[in-house]
Amino acid sequence: MGYLVELIAKALVDHPDQVQVNEVENSSSIIIELRVAPEDMGKVIGKQGRIAKAIRTVIKAAATKESKKVIVEIL
Repeated sequence: MGYLVELIAKALVDHPDQVQVNEVENSSSIIIELRVAPEDMGKVIGKQGRIAKAIRTVIKAAATKESKKVIVEIL
């Protein structure tokens, strides 16, 4: 699922080479950490967090096969 977050983020930002995705997995959840260039942060979050919410919704839908909670953090 980290690949999917990376694909979406690279399509949104001006500096796709600075997109970093880190996946941390434990017994009950998967945390996907997304890091982008500071000037691209607004593009990933969107107005009132709409784009960030949409990314989380897509990832949650993709994670329905797994029995773990998926959390996307934008750092």
